[in-house]
Amino acid sequence: MLRQKRTNFLWRAYIGCLETLLLLLAGASALHAQEGFKTETSSGVSNIRIAVADFKPTSADPQTTAFKHTFDTTLFADLSNAGIFDIVSKSLLPQAIPGAPAEIKIQQWADAPTSAAMVAFGNFSVQGSKIICNGFLFDAKNLQYPQVLAKQYNEDASDDSARQIAHRFADEIIFRLSGGSQGIAESKIFYVKLTGANKEIWQMDYDGANQHAITHLGTVSISPRISPDNSRLAFSSLGHDGFQIRMYSLVLNRMVNFASVGGTNLSPAWSPNGKDIAYSSSRSGDPEIWISDANGTLPRRITSFRGPDVSPVFNPRTGSQIAWISGRTNLPQLYVMDIDGSNVQRMTDGGYATSPSWSPNGQFLTFAWDRKYGPGAPGGQDIYVMEIATKRWIQLTHDGGRCDFPSWSPDGRHIVYANSPDGKAAHMKIMTMLADGTQKHELTGAGADMPNWSWK
Repeated sequence: MLRQKRTNFLWRAYIGCLETLLLLLAGASALHAQEGFKTETSSGVSNIRIAVADFKPTSADPQTTAFKHTFDTTLFADLSNAGIFDIVSKSLLPQAIPGAPAEIKIQQWADAPTSAAMVAFGNFSVQGSKIICNGFLFDAKNLQYPQVLAKQYNEDASDDSARQIAHRFADEIIFRLSGGSQGIAESKIFYVKLTGANKEIWQMDYDGANQHAITHLGTVSISPRISPDNSRLAFSSLGHDGFQIRMYSLVLNRMVNFASVGGTNLSPAWSPNGKDIAYSSSRSGDPEIWISDANGTLPRRITSFRGPDVSPVFNPRTGSQIAWISGRTNLPQLYVMDIDGSNVQRMTDGGYATSPSWSPNGQFLTFAWDRKYGPGAPGGQDIYVMEIATKRWIQLTHDGGRCDFPSWSPDGRHIVYANSPDGKAAHMKIMTMLADGTQKHELTGAGADMPNWSWK
């Protein structure tokens, strides 16, 4: 009986939703934030009120209208999703559409009902086979020197180019108005997609657009982790020798070598310098945390304790700590240690914890946690954020079904995660929210799981 419980824990902590492989293993009330703990997005700082005008068309090319609509829609959505703006409703904007600095009457945008602090506007055209786009950002409160930003884009004419131009302009605006913080509009999310009896690794834009397959291995591939430079994708895949760490080059668009070893090897995680990978391996019998170089060579074990050790993740700011899940005290708990295995600290005080992800600034961990796990308990698996220095936490999801595999955005203001309203693995979908638990929305339909946000 003890052995069966331990096996069930191991698989749940490793891969959570892999019920199709678990046939042989067969077998809520909301919690309030602990006093005094606030995330970056709940700090009480007022958002910047910004007006986002549709860009002015400046060519008669029939493609201009369609591509400009894509651009306008994407730019508005990117700035709305940023988490730092109060977006002015388009119904409150002045009727005259400015396409250039000489055409904007800035006082109209500063006055009620628009009452904007900042205005984004510009012009858009298709000329021959190129999109020509000029974007401007004006400070509506500075009538003498209002221009903050001016950018010009010249790209091949396509719907995807229109989207990417909007992403780049949105990130430029966010960078200027957020004190130098990089935007996420050009970032990517990697995830697991259920395709028949198999699971492949897929990629999408941060907003759920452009979903497409990366791997076509015809097996079960899980736990994708993108390298800090976005050049390689590490994941675990089921083969004739069980689950092994695999590596895909996004530069070469093919699989590349990663040393294969004995045992079950799962949940890879990149160090912030891209030189090392931590993962869980049962090569020595008991699943432990190991670190190797990016090719899988020079492995070293950093945990050695009875009970499964799984799901490692590096502190992305320092690279000197690892958070992981350990079953050394029976049910899985969240721990933090130095990368040499010393200075072990238990972070959670009970329940059933899984799937940690470290915030970019190194101050917070997000993870899945069933705080009242057990037969008859009124708990549920939800997403939490914990401040590492104080161990104070807040609960971000409530009564939404099973939530798992959170992953932090590179700007630290958003979290992507998997959710199944009825708890069934096949119904898992990818969701995103601000890091204070607000503005939740779906990115995919059912059959998507284990998201991982790119580093940049």
